[in-house]
Amino acid sequence: MVDLKEQYLQIQIELQQCILLCAEEGKYIQGSSVAAFEAALAGYTGMPHVISCGNGTDALQLAIMALNLPKGSKIIVPAFTFIAPVEVISFLGHEPVFVDIDPTDFNTTLEFIQSVYTSDVRAIIVVHLFGLPCKDIDKIYAFCEEKNIALIEDNAQSLGAEKMITRKSIITTSFFPTKNLGAMGDGGAVLCNDTQLAATIRKLATHGQSEKYTHDIVGINSRLDTLQAAILLVKLNYLDFYNTQRRKNALYYQNRLQGIKEIQLPPFSATPIFHAYTIKVPAGKRNALAEFLKQNGIASTVNYPIPAYRQSAYLQNIYLANTENACASALSIPIYPEITEPQLDYICNTILKFFDSE
Repeated sequence: MVDLKEQYLQIQIELQQCILLCAEEGKYIQGSSVAAFEAALAGYTGMPHVISCGNGTDALQLAIMALNLPKGSKIIVPAFTFIAPVEVISFLGHEPVFVDIDPTDFNTTLEFIQSVYTSDVRAIIVVHLFGLPCKDIDKIYAFCEEKNIALIEDNAQSLGAEKMITRKSIITTSFFPTKNLGAMGDGGAVLCNDTQLAATIRKLATHGQSEKYTHDIVGINSRLDTLQAAILLVKLNYLDFYNTQRRKNALYYQNRLQGIKEIQLPPFSATPIFHAYTIKVPAGKRNALAEFLKQNGIASTVNYPIPAYRQSAYLQNIYLANTENACASALSIPIYPEITEPQLDYICNTILKFFDSE
């Protein structure tokens, strides 16, 4: 699904130099590259405060911890997502309220949120899935303002899809190696506009310390390694290029696959940065297509085959139609920046061959 070795080879010299400088500095925790990367990411996104941390799940946990919600608070979260936001809601003693998604872009909508909202909801998590920004995000933010509840945006898959300066929500992201901006290990960050909130999040991420050995609040230990920060600082310079290549690859798929009536392609515009290119295949054929691709040497991924509310750890007796459909039909195919046109052509020909033989 990705070719991280090829990405490394394309910027090998720069990465080797930054790794060497980190080794020479000898400060592997909270070295100079950490502050430099946070400042660079703040400049890139337009968000004044960036607090780096150990991974994207920690970023979500820090965001919720910073809200200081009463135990048992209800938090709305999409049912079609990677489990991390649901996990941290439950881990912190809160209650996930699952919401359905739009069938075309896999993101939730204001209408669906309103359908599950109750007066005891204290926060909403919106996941910008597959590099497709939630089209209702400004409406959802306005709704949160109206109800005086917090909005957390899980931007782990959509960094670079839009600048973030227009809202006062808390943004979280991940630097897992396969992300559009990926480290050579784990990493994450929390971004916000509020100075006091940023100070609280930074304190939470360092054992609740205001200074060494002075612990004001209960926190956790979640830090971005200096080495990963240095690597991300190099890769941030290429993020727009990577995202442009992903959009170019998506357009190739759109043009080649649009004639297949049995599949639904993701929406295409200038905004998405396609962390994944996820098509919908009729439930009875999705797994067969995945196997056919595998037999022909092509990777694919079945994203989130089980709704969050049917996972044993988070079981709820509900049924969300669009979520169920997405779990049964979604299939992601390779779209990483380094993929070549002949490879794209081979993938498209193979998919066309599968449906022609039906």
